[in-house]
Amino acid sequence: MPRTLPALLLVLLAVVGPWLAPHAVDAPVAAPYAEPGGGAPLGGDQLGRDVLTRLLAGGRDLIATSLLVTALVTGIAAVLGTVAALRPGVGRVIDRAADVLMLLPAVLGILLITLSWPDGGRVALVAAATVLGVPYAVRLVAAAAAPVVASGYLEAAAVGGERLWYLVVREVLPNLRATLLALFGLRFVAAVYVVATAGFLQVGPQPPAADWALMIRENQGGILLNPWAVLAPGIAIGLLAMSVNLAAAALVPAAGRKAVTSL
Repeated sequence: MPRTLPALLLVLLAVVGPWLAPHAVDAPVAAPYAEPGGGAPLGGDQLGRDVLTRLLAGGRDLIATSLLVTALVTGIAAVLGTVAALRPGVGRVIDRAADVLMLLPAVLGILLITLSWPDGGRVALVAAATVLGVPYAVRLVAAAAAPVVASGYLEAAAVGGERLWYLVVREVLPNLRATLLALFGLRFVAAVYVVATAGFLQVGPQPPAADWALMIRENQGGILLNPWAVLAPGIAIGLLAMSVNLAAAALVPAAGRKAVTSL
């Protein structure tokens, strides 16, 4: 429980943050890049808006998008990786497709998908982050599923005529709980990186939206005047990624940690 508490508190703060904000998100309360003081404990941003207010309001969408991407990547990789282990012919096709996608740099992939997507927006960002994350996750799941597939009870189930979907859902995936939980934590960190990168490139949230990554981009020019306008959202993104990864690792069953580490 202690290792999961920081993640729970940070996610809870991000969810309720907009209601705790002392000012309106887009209301100037100080001079541009004003130092901390008065009604702005973390100072002002490039337009004089309260940094603390925008920090409290800027995490909810990033967390929601990252969690959605992580769930999609983990779910798709779990199915594809298990199928690849059960059906070597299909596995070779999946493996080659993963090789091609892994050659695509993350930033280039984000730009290609989001800018070519009709109307862009959050749906395009989720699609880009999912496409970029699945190839790495498939490799991990396939490697973890291989020993399970080679076990005697699974061979008996296959000889008994059980369908592929049954083998995947009822026989293999329940034995990969430790791997999938560890994978969830790792892919959440990667999803936060991709979503934050998209925000920094302004192909995700658009001004004047309050978003941690967007805050870093907007205020980088005034970092010497009010460092908190950049440091506060940067620290928040780092703490979010680390705390959720630690929480996922804490939920991995003790019996499965050695197997996960060996991968």
